[in-house]
Amino acid sequence: MQRLSQSPTAPSFVQDPYPFYDRVRAAGAFADWVDYALPVSARATVVGAALRDRRLGREAPPGYAPPMAAHLAPFLAVEANSMLELEGPRHARLRGLVLRAFTSRRIRALAPEIEALTHRLIDTLPAAPFDLLAHFARPLPVIIIARLLGVPETRADDLLAWSNAMVGMYQAGRTPGMEARAVAATEAFVAFLRGYVAQKRRQPGDDLITHLIAAETDGERLSTDELIATCILLLNAGHEATVHTLGNGVKTLLEQGFGAEVLAPGRVESTVEEILRFDPALHLFTRWVYEDVEISGQGFRRGDKIGLLLAGANRDPDLWSEPARFDPMRAVQTNLTFGAGAHFCIGAPLARLELQIALPILFQRVPGLRLQAQPRYGDVYHFHGLDALMLAR
Repeated sequence: MQRLSQSPTAPSFVQDPYPFYDRVRAAGAFADWVDYALPVSARATVVGAALRDRRLGREAPPGYAPPMAAHLAPFLAVEANSMLELEGPRHARLRGLVLRAFTSRRIRALAPEIEALTHRLIDTLPAAPFDLLAHFARPLPVIIIARLLGVPETRADDLLAWSNAMVGMYQAGRTPGMEARAVAATEAFVAFLRGYVAQKRRQPGDDLITHLIAAETDGERLSTDELIATCILLLNAGHEATVHTLGNGVKTLLEQGFGAEVLAPGRVESTVEEILRFDPALHLFTRWVYEDVEISGQGFRRGDKIGLLLAGANRDPDLWSEPARFDPMRAVQTNLTFGAGAHFCIGAPLARLELQIALPILFQRVPGLRLQAQPRYGDVYHFHGLDALMLAR
């Protein structure tokens, strides 16, 4: 296995990680990313197969979990109840219960609210140059998720702050200060949700928390801790990904000279899928190895960990013609932005719906949008999103 070095916090990598992914892909099915001490793959067939392989998973096999740091206990307690970090029967049970509440019908019913909120946010855009992330991309998904959960959207700023702090735990170059902020945010978030869960048990409503409380499979229900972890996961994962995808997508459209014409009915679906493929929000997803296994000719042992470069797989020339070119006319085909297999992103339909509604309205209502400053990506790997997107009209 070829060894490759690339700091995930290097400015050149932060602004454009794709040349490194090309190096990983050229090295073979896997390369050893020495900065992470992690075998990684950027080949679409390998990444897709690994995501579906039940011999691999998110949860560490017994005896291989890293020791728990006492100061991170509140954060790790939430992760211990998150279906993102679980495998086997417990993951299946949690996911099944959540899907009983987070139905496609419930998601489709949000379309009028997403449309109305999009118009409301555009109505309040400043006349002077403005940051699209602050005024549009951040508030839209967090308000929608707040409404979905049944918590006051007036708490959106708190939800954003808690989410941003907790997501810092997954970033390269994590510091003790980031860990302290994540723990404090976790404690505040859990206390907030615990109060709302108790309230919804007394006074049920037509919201996701109420439906999660009521969800039942074979006589089993979500515990309060599982319910809270699920709500935190839906907010943190769904919000972060949608914010970055909105920002990255608008940046790409403007840089490439595209506008409302590629977001018209009949074309918006393919354009959104190309946005998701071309510059996604999540770039690295890891898996533990559960048994001695060979993947594309590379052997791994039980307890090994591998990294799957979703964004690199999305630019594999074996699957896409001219993958480094943004082409909104590209025929829709499966990309790996939302993962695959048992852990396929449960919020993918909501994210797609938000993008397919919000982007056309934005470009129709503000047809003169243009970049006011060179966009810069934030140092938030293994996420990939802009610090700001300054636009003028």
